[in-house]
Amino acid sequence: MRLENMTWPQAEAYFQKEDTVIIPLGSMECHGRHMPLGTDTLIPNKIIEHLETMCDIAIAPMIPYGCTDYLASYPGTVSLGHDVLYQVLTAVTQGLKAHGARRFIVINGHGGNIPPLDRTALDLEKQGCLLAQMNWWQMVWTLVPDQNGKSPWHGGHGGGEETSAILAIDPSLVDFSEISDAPMNGLSETLPASGMRTVRFRGTDIPVNRMSRHVSDNGWFGDDHPKDASAEWGEEMIRAAAEYIAAFAEEFRKVPLE
Repeated sequence: MRLENMTWPQAEAYFQKEDTVIIPLGSMECHGRHMPLGTDTLIPNKIIEHLETMCDIAIAPMIPYGCTDYLASYPGTVSLGHDVLYQVLTAVTQGLKAHGARRFIVINGHGGNIPPLDRTALDLEKQGCLLAQMNWWQMVWTLVPDQNGKSPWHGGHGGGEETSAILAIDPSLVDFSEISDAPMNGLSETLPASGMRTVRFRGTDIPVNRMSRHVSDNGWFGDDHPKDASAEWGEEMIRAAAEYIAAFAEEFRKVPLE
C-alpha cells in the first residue's frame, strides 16, 4: 500500500483507522567496484515489493540518500551527513505524525544511517510515538541457524550477502569482471586493518575511523567474498526479511501507546 499512490482522501481514511507507517531508507554510495551505487536503496525497495503482498500498512516513499561521509571519496557517493539526515527524518516523521502516524517502521539499508535514526527515535518516543529500525543486513543473520557460531548469511559491506541480494534483483547490475580480492591497508605491521573502521591490536578490534578509500581502494569489506554470491541466496534472504518484517509489524501495531 504505497502512500505515493494514494489520493489524499484515501490517506485521510487510512490514518483515521491506522497509525503505522513503513519508511524505506537507503543510501547512494560505493559497494565495491562490482556493485551499483544504489545498492542500499535497491535492496529495501525489493523487500518492500514483497512486503506489499504480506501486510496492509502504508508505505512512504523511499528516502534514497543517507549518511555516508566515510565513503564520500569514491566517485558517485553522495552523503547528507548526520545533521541533514536527522533533519530529513524529523521532517518526514513529523509530517506523517501530523496526519495521525504514531508508529514508524524504518527499513534501513545502510549502517551509517543508524545514529540519525537513533536520535529521531528518541525524539518520537518523547512525543508518545515509537520508531523501529529494521536494519535488514543485520536482521537476516538471525533468520537462519548458526553454523560454527556464525550465520551463513552474515556479511560485510559489498560482500557476498549484499551481492547476492542485487543478483536476485537484477543480475545485470553486478559487474563480475570487477570482482577481486580487497586487501585492506592497516596503520602499520603491528596495527593491521580488521574492518572498514577498525584495526586489530593483540586480538582486540580498535575503532580508528578513516576514509574508507584509505583502507581499501576496492570498496568492499568483510569476510563474505562476493565471488560466493548467488541469486538463490539473495532471493531467499530478501523474502525471509519481508516475512519477518510483516510478522514484526503485526505485533508492533498492538503495542499500547501513551
